[in-house]
Amino acid sequence: MTSHDLTDWSIVAIFVLVYLGMILGGLPRLKLDRSGVALLGAIGVMGLGAMSTEQAARAVDWPTVLLLFSFMVVSAQMRLGGFYTFVTRQVAALPLGRNALLGAIIATAGALSAVFSNDIICLAMTPVVAQLCLQRRLNPVPFLLGLACAANIGSAATLIGNPQNMLIGSVLQLPFGGYMRQALPPVALSLLVLWAWLAWGPGARAQARADQPADSGNHLPPSDDRPFDAWQTTKGLVVAATLMAVFMFTDWPREVAALVGAGVLLLSRRLHSSHVMGFVDWPLLVLFMGLFVVNHAFGSTGLAAQAVALLAAQGVHLADPGPLFVAGVGLSNLVSNVPAVMLLLPHLKGFEAGLTLALVSTLAGNLLLVGSIANLIVVDLAQKSGVMIDWRLHARVGVPVTLLSLALVWVWLNL
Repeated sequence: MTSHDLTDWSIVAIFVLVYLGMILGGLPRLKLDRSGVALLGAIGVMGLGAMSTEQAARAVDWPTVLLLFSFMVVSAQMRLGGFYTFVTRQVAALPLGRNALLGAIIATAGALSAVFSNDIICLAMTPVVAQLCLQRRLNPVPFLLGLACAANIGSAATLIGNPQNMLIGSVLQLPFGGYMRQALPPVALSLLVLWAWLAWGPGARAQARADQPADSGNHLPPSDDRPFDAWQTTKGLVVAATLMAVFMFTDWPREVAALVGAGVLLLSRRLHSSHVMGFVDWPLLVLFMGLFVVNHAFGSTGLAAQAVALLAAQGVHLADPGPLFVAGVGLSNLVSNVPAVMLLLPHLKGFEAGLTLALVSTLAGNLLLVGSIANLIVVDLAQKSGVMIDWRLHARVGVPVTLLSLALVWVWLNL
């Protein structure tokens, strides 16, 4: 075995360990999360001499990383301005019956997640929704499941709704407006399906009322309850709306426009920049960069290209809608949607493939409880309020809603 072969097999071993970490959420007996595993994988590749630091830097898709960072700053601005909590409380105050209120929460979470991070929406809305349900003697479980699923579904509507869509849009150079026009109909119908299932699906009537009396307030979930700041909120909304217009109607590079918007928000006399950037999800950015390096190193071995060629020889073309659907759903629930998209993207070209992958990888996050970070955020905060949601409860909603949503996407894409 030559030294080159030894290096290639070492890269394969690192790749397998990294993606094992993606599946398990870390590595056994080590205090590592997915971001730590990806970072160590990148360090291992460079330590082997398989890539220089300059090559590793070039392997990172910096437009995606910069776009993601910029919208984290925008989301931080909205969070510090109390916008998310304010909107949720306004919706909660509406004089609506159970099903109408459920629909309003689903619509709000879906719409906000299309522009801001779905994880942040779940983090901000979950405590307020749980408190609302307990006070109204409503079973909070359907509302919280609706919030988690709606945040995932709504984030598929745009190329900035979630990290994997940002990556797909950047790498495949998808037009922002063109994607949005094609994604909005199946996303809107999927939100409607979610609402209908929770309102009238099996067991909906039995779950309408809470099993426990209204909470006295001593065990409510911790709330991200910052006072509403109209100026800071308006500033953030103006920047977000301007960026959406720039993305829709100009060819200005999205990551540059977003960086300028983030820079405008950091120019503040009231919010310290360190405070704003304290809300940036740095581990997620590290995850992206680490996986870019590891995937690029694995691609250099030629094994991925050989596997795709072997599949093509058997008549299975990864870019075709059927195989892409299966691969997108399977990998998204196996290794999480961001790593899944990174694995599939090098073998795809064109608008249709990008649209399909973005919709499928995002909607697949609702299939299982562990399929999306947004799901886990809702479950964790719900548990702190005494509302227990296990994988079975989630599956009763997530599995049928995901299958119906994917069926809608399949029909829409084949019209």
